[in-house]
Amino acid sequence: MSKLLVPSIAVIGYGCVSAAGKNAKVAAAHIRAGVAAHVPVASGYFPGDFTAPCFLVQDQWLQPFSGLSLAKQQQISRFNRTLLMALVAIEEALQRAEMSVADLQKKRVGIALGTTVGCTFHNEEYYREWKAGVDPNSGPLFTYLASNISHAVQDFLGVKGPRLVITNACASGTDAIGVAKSWLEHGLCDIAIGGGADELSRIACHGFKSLMLVSREECRPFDRDRKGLNLGEGSGVVLLEAEKNALAGNRNICGWIRGYGIAGDAHHPTAPDPEGRGLQRALGKALHNGGITGGMIGMINAHGTGTPANDLAETNALAAIGFDPAVPVVSTKGATGHTLGAAGGIEAVFTLMNLNRGEVSGTIGCRNPDPKFAFQVLPSAQNVTFSGRVGISQSLAFGGSNSALVIEGAGV
Repeated sequence: MSKLLVPSIAVIGYGCVSAAGKNAKVAAAHIRAGVAAHVPVASGYFPGDFTAPCFLVQDQWLQPFSGLSLAKQQQISRFNRTLLMALVAIEEALQRAEMSVADLQKKRVGIALGTTVGCTFHNEEYYREWKAGVDPNSGPLFTYLASNISHAVQDFLGVKGPRLVITNACASGTDAIGVAKSWLEHGLCDIAIGGGADELSRIACHGFKSLMLVSREECRPFDRDRKGLNLGEGSGVVLLEAEKNALAGNRNICGWIRGYGIAGDAHHPTAPDPEGRGLQRALGKALHNGGITGGMIGMINAHGTGTPANDLAETNALAAIGFDPAVPVVSTKGATGHTLGAAGGIEAVFTLMNLNRGEVSGTIGCRNPDPKFAFQVLPSAQNVTFSGRVGISQSLAFGGSNSALVIEGAGV
């Protein structure tokens, strides 16, 4: 029996919006400049008198597809911030691919998007009134029921194809890209949109505070004095197509999603395995899936939340895999905050851009890397060039789920 030939999956466009910038190019420039755009969070998000920096997307950036019909603009005006951020990133990806919405409507388009809490906090007043015996306005409830992010995007774009929302905590965006890749490999769609989007939520703020994972100061991923994470919001997506079809359509190929792997720790409901055993397996699967060896890796975009447990687990896993100690390892959460379900999508975009430049900037907030780590990371204020065009973007999630993408840049 002949071996099944799995098509190569090309990235034909990408986009992101985060506190680091209104689009991928601006965000990348700010990261290279060491800009951390965190702000004091609005009162009431965290319980009690607790305050912490957060990374917020500016409202004026959330005006996607301004050239569409009045009816579509009215539709957008009813969307929550999570959906708006997803559309901003998708519009940028389409522009980079030199495709229009009309072009998409001629294709089978798969939409796989990750999110965690999304717009949950918009419904708090409804439930307060309901619990108090008041008959609340049902508007927020129906908004919540209609806020399936992939369905809403599919409906807005007017496309048909498979759709899926992944809520696998902080690995959601990475997993969504892996699913989008699989759809194309199995011929389930012609074009796939993969990534994630999440807006800041009071529910998430309370949850992370209760777990004592939030830092009152700026987050310092991999630093010896790290005290926890800062929350953020944003969206990041990649536009994918089978390489042979991309070439036939004269697309400008930005890179490739070569491999994807996922594995669980089976260790603890929230804390990662200290040795990163699940991450080790996920990385091994991603490398095998892409036909890539560890020696081909030029850089690694780590999850790097700035919590003591996460950063230790990641560096232990990288050391156990046996990557070359010279491979630069960074986290971009010092520029974006932890964007939860969007993190994997945003960081995949940053990884691809770094691979295409052949250069990566140090971890914002990491001034003194923890000497106890088995694998060292690139601190702030350092930019390094590297050879090769293959890298890794990895995510660690609550519940012990670990996901990794192997990405190759095209040098463009």
